Amino acid sequence: MSDPADQRRYPALRVLSVSNQQGGVGKTTTAINLGTALAAVGEKVLIVDLDPQGNASTGLGIPRGQRKVTVYDVIVHGASLADAAVATALPGLDLAPSDPNLSGIEMELASAQRRSFRLRDAIAGLRARAEGEGYSYVLIDCPPSLNLLTVNAMAAADAVLVPLQCEFFALEGLTQLMRTVELVRGSLNPRLEIQGVVLTMYDRRNRLSEQVASDVRSHFGEKVYKTMIPRNVRVSEAPSFGQPVLVYDLNCLGSQAYLSLAREVVGRERHRRVAAAH
Repeated sequence: MSDPADQRRYPALRVLSVSNQQGGVGKTTTAINLGTALAAVGEKVLIVDLDPQGNASTGLGIPRGQRKVTVYDVIVHGASLADAAVATALPGLDLAPSDPNLSGIEMELASAQRRSFRLRDAIAGLRARAEGEGYSYVLIDCPPSLNLLTVNAMAAADAVLVPLQCEFFALEGLTQLMRTVELVRGSLNPRLEIQGVVLTMYDRRNRLSEQVASDVRSHFGEKVYKTMIPRNVRVSEAPSFGQPVLVYDLNCLGSQAYLSLAREVVGRERHRRVAAAH
């Protein structure tokens, strides 16, 4: 039987910050489609759209008219995430939608108390639910920069999931992100860890993709997921229809890759819990 302290340290709800300070790496695409795939394999998932551009909200087909309570209301005005959550077309997958007003949050919260912990405080309300009654995963889609929103996400998260494009500057961006994680761990969230690195936009015909994948694996070893997300036209098309690729075309290579990634994420989490219980 696991120690009660372990139960507190490794709660039923797992909060993952989907982060990379570089843009164009497939971060929002990964948040949307991993969340969808996790729901498809039986998990209950909330995606928190923390990017003022709101691409995750649009990509999940949530029109602005349905965004009555947004993440802006949660962080600035103390609304609950349960009130912000909107059901998507896929059972088991909810979204806390973005708001363009998030772009001015640095100024609005310049002198506010606990400005770096607003999202953590909101997620505490979700953690308080009994196991089986609430979400099993919260995925936070972060903006592609280091700002107060990203800091809130990392202060609230149990771990960081890093989408990494198979291109020349990938390792440089990952090094910057690792520095940020260390800073947050040292000052705001000592339990923060790297949950895993997901290689995205992989093209087996491109020697550079092969080289980047090899370099990342040599640096980060088992932290890198075995599943790689391929370059796939259907993955690129799906957001314009307000759908995750698993809904748009379940049988395409991109959909199958995200299902494989979801199984790998769940397997890694189960292994972590077993290890924590001993």
